[in-house]
Amino acid sequence: MSPAAVLATSKGVATHCPYCALQCGQWVDGKGSVDGREFPTNRGGLCQKGWTAGTLLTHPERLTTPLLRPSRSADLAPVGWDAALAHVSRQLAALRAEHGPDSVAVFGAGGLTNEKSYLLGKFARVALGTSQIDYNGRFCMSSAAAAGNRAFGVDRGLPFPVTDLDDAEVVVLAGANIAETMPPLMGHLGGARLVVVDPRRTPTVERAIAGGGMHLQPVPGTDLVLALGMLHAAVTDGWLDADYLADRTTGFDDAWRVAAQWWPERAERVCGVPASDMRTVVGWLGAASRRYVLTARGAEQHAHGVDTVTAWINLALALGLPGRPGSGFGTITGQGNGQGGREHGQKSDQLPGYRSITDPAAREHVAGVWGVAPDALPGPGRSATELLAALGRPGGPKALLVFGSNVLVSAPDGNSVADRLAALDLLVVADVFPSETAMAADVVLPVAQWAEEEGTMTNLEGRVLRRRRALRPPAGVRTDLEVIAGLAAELGAAGFPADPRAVFDELRAASAGGPADYSGISYDRLDAGEALHWPCPAPLPGAPVHPGTPRLFTERFAHADGRARVVAVEHTEAAELPDDEHPLRATTGRVLVHYQSGAQTRRVAELAGIAPESFVEVHPDTATRAGLADGEWARVVSRRGTATARVRCVPSLRPDTVFLPFHFGGEQAANLLTNPALDPISRMPEFKVCAVRLEPMA
Repeated sequence: MSPAAVLATSKGVATHCPYCALQCGQWVDGKGSVDGREFPTNRGGLCQKGWTAGTLLTHPERLTTPLLRPSRSADLAPVGWDAALAHVSRQLAALRAEHGPDSVAVFGAGGLTNEKSYLLGKFARVALGTSQIDYNGRFCMSSAAAAGNRAFGVDRGLPFPVTDLDDAEVVVLAGANIAETMPPLMGHLGGARLVVVDPRRTPTVERAIAGGGMHLQPVPGTDLVLALGMLHAAVTDGWLDADYLADRTTGFDDAWRVAAQWWPERAERVCGVPASDMRTVVGWLGAASRRYVLTARGAEQHAHGVDTVTAWINLALALGLPGRPGSGFGTITGQGNGQGGREHGQKSDQLPGYRSITDPAAREHVAGVWGVAPDALPGPGRSATELLAALGRPGGPKALLVFGSNVLVSAPDGNSVADRLAALDLLVVADVFPSETAMAADVVLPVAQWAEEEGTMTNLEGRVLRRRRALRPPAGVRTDLEVIAGLAAELGAAGFPADPRAVFDELRAASAGGPADYSGISYDRLDAGEALHWPCPAPLPGAPVHPGTPRLFTERFAHADGRARVVAVEHTEAAELPDDEHPLRATTGRVLVHYQSGAQTRRVAELAGIAPESFVEVHPDTATRAGLADGEWARVVSRRGTATARVRCVPSLRPDTVFLPFHFGGEQAANLLTNPALDPISRMPEFKVCAVRLEPMA
């Protein structure tokens, strides 16, 4: 049976999971039932989130009609689509006329399809004329993206297929808890000796230790020191690949001048990881023939996250991993379309095809596709955290349109975000469920879910996938593309199709020639079963179609000279350190059964029953000093706010560290605590470390 013939069978329609960037294959039938589908990333299996995803398609809390609040003192009330869109367009037109186009802002998401990401960026810059657009991927992959661009000349999460990991001998996971966040990915690591860098002893750590691997447990905020100590060991213990460095890189001497000062014993005094463990792991990597270094949010979500990821890249380059068959460096993309979502224009500094918005040639190309003058396109706007902080302030946006994001739970310093949203003249949220952010809006627009729409996603390997519609959305619900096209029409802007295939064909043209070139990818090729990784340019006349690029860097890196950059990076303290009033370091992360802000998974009874409330992991001695016992409710207090959580005493946790999941809202929101301090390059907030204290509930 041909691939095209199995797109729909008795099992349902072939599509992909709505959650993480593995984009596991699923069957979804006309009643919304879900089954696992054979696909390279998941091989027919799913995690608990994927198996229960169909519950959301018929959930009683589903939004099915637009809601409008006639005044801030009034409740949201149902209205028709014409009334809702007319109200929004009148408000936007009035604000733009009085205060200029940048008085309106747009906030997108890494879960939106490529088509939505593309059309949203075009809508902001053409229909609204605003520079004020960014997305929640700024909270997820921005540091890894910046580090990858700096080192390799291009950013693609994994520059090789996930299946390459099947034969790995040694894999270092820096800041990744994939046994909980991406369980099917563990199936590709069964034969590898795992080394997990994490302040906590997570299920991933347990798997590593059981398989003869190791847990490196640094003080939160000191991962960069650990990487420097390991680079030092690579040089002094004789594991440096000098030929690779000479042939394929530049800059190692400058990087070594920094790392030379961080001998493992000195690094141990700062990061807490034994020097002997650093040397052991470097020896494992050096002696293996098939080895990988992979980073994730634990290494990236810092005010120095770009440099931290760069330090791990430097170690990988020193050992000769990137671009070598059977080895490599990669970053584990989090959100479902975290890769494609940052490629096609919803990021404040980018145009489609992963082009820079400040590049004159890029502006000319994209403007030509859009039928506008290059000078008519706005320049770069504020990054996500800075955008939220500017809302309702003098010179800041007075209206915000949110698509697919729950910023009241997911953004740092949640109390400040709530204040900024309340200061707006207009907040519009397009969502599936009444999330915390949607319920704070002036207008709520109900939109379709993953199994109710067509489109494409790009997974963590840079592979473009087809999202296919298995059932129609409920009456009264529109797709995001229809919402964007409808708003554009209300504003008098032409050229905004709502058909996903038409949008994708326009995206192909806009991306042509860019780093993320999709011009040779089509719905027909994807539906025929081709595995297409970008870049995949359109062929010249008479030439064969391009097969896509599953493996980058096999011959050269993407810099003009073909060489990777080894960039000197130095340790910088966390933006906020403990003191007598806030003596502990708090870090945040995920749990197995929840996803992102929990707006979806907290509504699945099976998942909510397993993890119904927030918790704070604490070393037993730390809990005792705070007057707390296991199972009691505690107040976790930072310089910005207070979150409530149930105490879990965990003897393996560092005594100076506490951990909270970030999936819960209201008083249990971990991001009431977190620090909005930003990385100077990526503008990533410092989610992974802030100073806190513990208090018993009064």
